[in-house]
Amino acid sequence: MARSGLATRLYRGEAGLDVVGRRKLWFGVAGALVLLAILSFLVSGFKLGIEFSGGNSFQVPASVGTLERTETVTEEALASAGGGAELVTAQEVGGPSGNFYEMRTSELDAQEAEAVKVALAEEFGLNADQISANRVSSAWGSQVTSRAVLGLVIFVALVTVYLVLRFEWRMAAAAVGSLFLNLVLTSGIYSAIGFEVTPSTVIGFLTILGFALYDVVVVFDKVQENVRGITANNNQTYGEAANLAVNQSLMRSLNTSVVALLPVGGLLFIGAGLLGAGTLKDLGLVLFVGMAVAFLTSILVATPLLVVLKNQEPRIQAHNKRILARRGAIARGEVTPKGTPKSTEGGDEPIDPEAAALAGAAPKVGARPTGKRPTGARGGRPAGGGGNRPGGKRR
Repeated sequence: MARSGLATRLYRGEAGLDVVGRRKLWFGVAGALVLLAILSFLVSGFKLGIEFSGGNSFQVPASVGTLERTETVTEEALASAGGGAELVTAQEVGGPSGNFYEMRTSELDAQEAEAVKVALAEEFGLNADQISANRVSSAWGSQVTSRAVLGLVIFVALVTVYLVLRFEWRMAAAAVGSLFLNLVLTSGIYSAIGFEVTPSTVIGFLTILGFALYDVVVVFDKVQENVRGITANNNQTYGEAANLAVNQSLMRSLNTSVVALLPVGGLLFIGAGLLGAGTLKDLGLVLFVGMAVAFLTSILVATPLLVVLKNQEPRIQAHNKRILARRGAIARGEVTPKGTPKSTEGGDEPIDPEAAALAGAAPKVGARPTGKRPTGARGGRPAGGGGNRPGGKRR
């Protein structure tokens, strides 16, 4: 029989990937990435949009020329207006009346903003009313930030209550820890790339929390199914049952993530990259990175963290010790596992420690349980052999 490929074994949940057993590696990688993210926060910081830092925006029709020339003219107009204002971002934006270039600058007063508008109109040969100028106060940005933080706190509180009621507090703690790790890593990537933080970015962060929660709940639901009544058997430790759940739900989580990332990738790479819809890149990047990180953290961090927390529980500790002690006794030949053939009559046949250990180890994924044939049944005939004739007397 040909051996199944990795993809087939993943679909069947039979890949046997040791995710939980290598939790120290995943925790080490996650810790290193968190340190890099914090370093990016301290060194690069975040490039705040004018909605948060305050500033002015000027919209010039794209028919005046290239974006590079419009940037140069805007910088010259800012220098001539005085006040020390700088050009923050420049991007091409589509609108119902056609494409236009949006020039965002640091904060200007009313006279400086009017001087820049007039300078741009004269340079491009436009009427002053053809250039749209807007001013955004930093107070509005602080209001958006405070509401976003409030929404995050409410979301985490509701999620914690739900997970405690649906599962238990240890699963809730592991899930919330995974969510915060997802936020930190996504923020670090966003800071390192230097994309502008806009209200769309904040909405994207709140969106990926829901997606990350879905991934974690899918895995934890399978974990709860596998560990139900685990202390009553002698086959698996808690970590082995949780690792089996990760293998069984891995392909489902991967398929869900790929299907979700395809439209988001189109939004980011096609909409913002090829079509030049600059307003989409802020939302597209945070969604794409956040969803990809959510898949990894739900598999590599959330479940191993849950195993660490559950192993602190005295009941689980006693169960794990009992399983490991039984396997050690089987490996030493002190105990014969059920289903192992008896030795020959001389009794001198040595016991293979490796085979004995495997006999007492957790069953492989997809293995069928062994059972005895019903007593009295031979060759497919019902018990009793049919010696009596139905409805007749014995002669």
